[in-house]
Amino acid sequence: MAGTIYQVLALLPFEPPYMEAAGVACDFVGHPVVSERQANAEEIQEFKARHGIDGPLWMILPGSRRGEVQRLGADFTNVVQRVMAQRPGLSLVVPTTASVAPMVRQMTESWPVAPVILDPTGSDPETAKAEKRAAFGAADWALAASGTVSLELAAADTPMVIAYDVNPLSRFIISRMLTIDTLTLVNLVSETRAVPEFNGKRCRPELIAPAMLKVMEAPGAQRAAMELTMQRLGRDGEAPGLRAARAVLARMGSV
Repeated sequence: MAGTIYQVLALLPFEPPYMEAAGVACDFVGHPVVSERQANAEEIQEFKARHGIDGPLWMILPGSRRGEVQRLGADFTNVVQRVMAQRPGLSLVVPTTASVAPMVRQMTESWPVAPVILDPTGSDPETAKAEKRAAFGAADWALAASGTVSLELAAADTPMVIAYDVNPLSRFIISRMLTIDTLTLVNLVSETRAVPEFNGKRCRPELIAPAMLKVMEAPGAQRAAMELTMQRLGRDGEAPGLRAARAVLARMGSV
């Protein structure tokens, strides 16, 4: 990158030192997630009424790609069964994409209760986005595949457990390349380990389910880490787009 890129606009606060050490000008401008509108109380209540939800709501996010759902589906199903054996009064919601919605429906057939599946097929983009936003706001907790969804959950103040796995060959290679002990962005940005995560060989229902139950019982420490993450990503400051524009103009002025 150093030989071809003049300036990088970083979304994460820990990125500039790595870029600058390689000789690339880098400005942290904030993450777009902090500018995303969150559901208000009225939208959340309307969502719950629309789907007949009158108790605690648990969100399940097994991924947006077919390979992710295939790899994680059985383990997430097992976790749902284990958790609901202890918390039988939960309602479930599964936001998904049009491409994997059929797989999600098949995956959830054996769940103890039928989840609300948010399938955007046939909906206009704004309606689908509003429905997903309301679901994130309504959810009390989430089990999610690893990825930027952890930041979406943090923005919605939804405590979470993260789990992910890849094929055995990729797992073998990645395990020898990693120099960090967490892949969850909330943990990395907040410099905590408040979000439990179960990756690779640790992506096992017998480990995930107790952690999920513990988060359900005591989410307080995680909420503090999520708030810190949002602050460090630029919440309550200038919009990331505006900061990006200022950074570009500043660098142009120094040429």
